[in-house]
Amino acid sequence: MPSATSDPSALVSPLDGTGSGPVAPGAVGEFPGASLPFGMIQWSPDTVPDAESSGGGYSYADSQINGFSLTHLSGTGCPAYQDVPILPTVGPIGTDPAAATEIFSHGTERPSPGRFAVSLGAAGIETELAVTTRTGLARVRFPASAQSNLLLKVAGGPNPVGASTVHVVGDHEVVGSVTSGQFCQTGTNYTLHFVAVFDRPFVSSGTWDGQTVSPGARACSSRSCGGYVTFDSRRNRDVLMKVGISFVSVADAMANLRAEDPEWSLSHLEDSAARQWDGLLGRITVGGGTWSDERTFYTALYHSLLEPNVVSDVNGAYAGSDGRVHRTRGAAEYANFSEWDTYRSDIQLEALLAPGRVGDMVQSLVDDAHQGGWLPILAIVGGDASQDSGDSADPIIASAYAFGARNFDVRAALAAMVKGATQAESGHGFEIERQYLAEYLTQHFVDAASLDLTSIDYSLGGSVTLEYALDDFSIAQLAQARGQTALAAAMMQRAHNWEYLFDPATGYVQARGSDGSFPAGPAFNPSLFEPGGQLGFEEGNPIQYTWSVPQDLAGLASLMGGDDRAADTLSAFFTQFNAGRYQPYDWAGNEPSLWSPWEFDAFAAPWRTQSAVRDIVNTLYADAPVAEPGNDDLGALSSWYVWAALGLYPITPGTATLALASPLFPETRIHLADGRQIVEHAPGASRNTPFVHTLSVSGADLVPSRSGCGVGASRGTPSETRWSQPWLPATVLSSGATLTFGLARTPDAAWGSDPRAALPSYAKGRLPAVGYTVPSGAVSAAAGSPLTLRLGVQPAEPGDQTVQWHASGVGLSLSPDHGTFVLGRGATDAPACSAAAPAPTTVAVQASTPGSYVLQVQLETGSGATLPPVVVDVNVTG
Repeated sequence: MPSATSDPSALVSPLDGTGSGPVAPGAVGEFPGASLPFGMIQWSPDTVPDAESSGGGYSYADSQINGFSLTHLSGTGCPAYQDVPILPTVGPIGTDPAAATEIFSHGTERPSPGRFAVSLGAAGIETELAVTTRTGLARVRFPASAQSNLLLKVAGGPNPVGASTVHVVGDHEVVGSVTSGQFCQTGTNYTLHFVAVFDRPFVSSGTWDGQTVSPGARACSSRSCGGYVTFDSRRNRDVLMKVGISFVSVADAMANLRAEDPEWSLSHLEDSAARQWDGLLGRITVGGGTWSDERTFYTALYHSLLEPNVVSDVNGAYAGSDGRVHRTRGAAEYANFSEWDTYRSDIQLEALLAPGRVGDMVQSLVDDAHQGGWLPILAIVGGDASQDSGDSADPIIASAYAFGARNFDVRAALAAMVKGATQAESGHGFEIERQYLAEYLTQHFVDAASLDLTSIDYSLGGSVTLEYALDDFSIAQLAQARGQTALAAAMMQRAHNWEYLFDPATGYVQARGSDGSFPAGPAFNPSLFEPGGQLGFEEGNPIQYTWSVPQDLAGLASLMGGDDRAADTLSAFFTQFNAGRYQPYDWAGNEPSLWSPWEFDAFAAPWRTQSAVRDIVNTLYADAPVAEPGNDDLGALSSWYVWAALGLYPITPGTATLALASPLFPETRIHLADGRQIVEHAPGASRNTPFVHTLSVSGADLVPSRSGCGVGASRGTPSETRWSQPWLPATVLSSGATLTFGLARTPDAAWGSDPRAALPSYAKGRLPAVGYTVPSGAVSAAAGSPLTLRLGVQPAEPGDQTVQWHASGVGLSLSPDHGTFVLGRGATDAPACSAAAPAPTTVAVQASTPGSYVLQVQLETGSGATLPPVVVDVNVTG
């Protein structure tokens, strides 16, 4: 049995992830303060100066605290929330209390889940914080002083403030509000209301407006308000302060406080927080590993469960995306969904461990669509920040459903998903669900130079095409699960639009220009770099994005020339593990690369997945301030680590298929919501034994069959089965299973390497081949001189077929201008997982007049399927 079972929260190190690494963006961006799972309040220190641009508000390199603010997000690339910093001080208020800070040292910090403590300043002001879902309690132990203060920096957050208020009520209470937002320079705003109640009367108070301090004033209303209260701590050094927050009203903030924290017991809140965290973290128990690895694991699991956040009050009221107050239909309403970041691994982990809560989260997205008309791109309080590309609510919803979250209006969710995928939206500023839907529908791709409307220096045509295709796949999976087969079939056709980007001439995906041509030269092209990455790819380049087709890795391998070539190409990709956006290698610190190391399971080389995953775990994750390779982005990287340590990964969004690597710990139990378990026995598991030599499965009621090219499965018995497939079917999650691994330091290249046992791909709707030319993209020739192109067709699936082609170009002489390719003959695999490509045809191209011309080649299969066009820009010189 695992050794760490009763109090996994004791193994969590909230300071992990508060540092910065060398690869931009280097800040992991975690906050170390007090929070409950998915809580509304995150009471945490904000440091200066290095953390001013950090999403979590805290930098391990800093030595000064600006205050303990009430709201945070973990691991964002932009400042977020950090509302109402509260700072204890001693002595005169000064002329600019908003700028006041106190020094601290890490040696005095005592962070743990739901709690935080630190000593401030030369005077040693001991500050302890604990929280409930919507409230917090602080105990501040001042030195003996006639002037011990609490500064409430109401307008002191990092983002623009539209309004702020402070009201001093009697001698025990301060209330107020702040209107802020503009997350990542978008147009979203919210108003946070707060109430602060003290256990004894303060002796004086005041407010400030900017740098104008007004002692004795009891109210402020402007864009730069703050307030302070002063205590005499010469006889009684302790001050207790309770805070409640609400995004609806001060009255609701007070109601939250009265309902959740009617007492004044810090230890009671601390114990309650530990029990809640132990209950959720304890749904995965690990044992037999090193103390450091177990700390890293539970810290990553902790960071995976901080967001999304409750935004409804105890009475069910919440501020909707339409600016109105609504009542939640579920147990709670949630916001703070960083969909593009978290759809690859975090939502699946949350749904596995807390399906009821995740159902409420999904219902919150459906409510956003009902109120605002469209599913959000990045749902925060106050609306849609619309950061990042793609329509990522689709894989969020479909994956949550696949992993067991069902307590939401599935019919309404699917309808909202289909609306976003079929109806062009306009008139909402940044808040456009699929901003390039029209051209995606008509030409099957988005032009390379199309810009992210929220980040105008980011072009995204290639990356957003891949995202839309995967979004469509997610819709298809949910539709299929709900019995809507016609809708599923239509969306599966669109799920293969990624093939329009693959260029067999370079062996990678590329972004097409407005005329349909690829860029000239190799796929990785530094001449096309821009601030966001390479032209057409947001936060990355074509080499990194090529692997973003988890729905059809078999098709990708075929277009690359087969499993061996795909595996070798992917191995070269892992020459570096965290290279950043301007290198043709893995960028493990950014989301588009999270599934890449698992994809060898689809290319008949699972030992390479075992190696790559463990190398990343061992070298880029640690129990340290720099705990991860990049921004955690609301649990995206932390959840990847959790799955990697389990040796499992939800590689295909919208499904519950799990790719296999190997477990890090000798004993693991995943406690499912219905009481069943997934148990992993891995004697000898360690950081240095990643390779699977044997695997048996018992208790599962679905056993994969050898159905050819990694597709399909058949029902089996729950008896123990020797397992030779590098993946697990979805029913393992519903039935439970026991997995027994035989691990070693050296690879077994034979285990799981039969192509017929490969990770499933979804071929329905796949285009059977893709054409290309060599040279590709753009060519030059002198007027009157013939230019020779090699025109070819690369099959995407096995089977004999013919492809007719017709070339044309105004002003161009072409010879020949049509012909037929015969695909499949000569293949020797049985059953074949890829077909043999025919020899290319030579085409002579000539123009008599200098100028710019466009050569277009239309391709059609013998069965009538239209293939992606081949387009070449021809520059003819005089």
